[in-house]
Amino acid sequence: MSKIALVDDDRNILTSVSMTLEAEGFEVETYNDGQQAFDAFSKRLPDMAVLDIKMPRMDGMDLLQRLRQKSAIPVIFLTSKDEEIDEVLGLRMGADDYVKKPFSQRLLVERIRALLRRQDAIAGDLPPDSEDTKVIERGALRMDPLRHAVTWKGEDVSLTVTEFLLLQALAQRPGFVKSRDQLMDVAYDDQVYVDDRTIDSHIKRLRKKLRSVDSEFSAIETLYGIGYRYNEE
Repeated sequence: MSKIALVDDDRNILTSVSMTLEAEGFEVETYNDGQQAFDAFSKRLPDMAVLDIKMPRMDGMDLLQRLRQKSAIPVIFLTSKDEEIDEVLGLRMGADDYVKKPFSQRLLVERIRALLRRQDAIAGDLPPDSEDTKVIERGALRMDPLRHAVTWKGEDVSLTVTEFLLLQALAQRPGFVKSRDQLMDVAYDDQVYVDDRTIDSHIKRLRKKLRSVDSEFSAIETLYGIGYRYNEE
């Protein structure tokens, strides 16, 4: 049973969403603000966190930033319609996905399941001889799917589940272009709709993390109007 942390200052959302998730077989812990959640996470991390952005004491952005210092657990942001800037910033900071309010609880459940399935796959629940479990070495890049470990020029790079899967999809076939639609299929369940901007935000954040260990990183190339490809260096 996966443990989901739901953090929102709207008690109606906490009640209704937690009831839905529990009915789907999840263990749910609810928190009214970011500080309360952070104190609990310091003692025991959940398997996934669903965070509102606007909260008292500690907002979702601050909580995510502190969480990413010690964990890569999947995180979904809950955002309002007018918080487009916060969505992009949240993805760049390390959120795996976002859902806009008001939202379909069924859609939220599907996104949670999709992220947990990817987390399980990276944790090693794929067949040992699967192409997706083999260590990838492409020039300065080394990826170990079973350990969810990435290094660039020997330096560790901490990636979220979504970032890891996107980089893996590109690096498996250097020089071949992956369209945004193909990358969406890699990063998201086929029942979950996302737009091009979400993939672009993930790629920008992925590049930023790799450039934090190598300012000249340029292996991920954008082909405008087409997609992305990995060029082995």
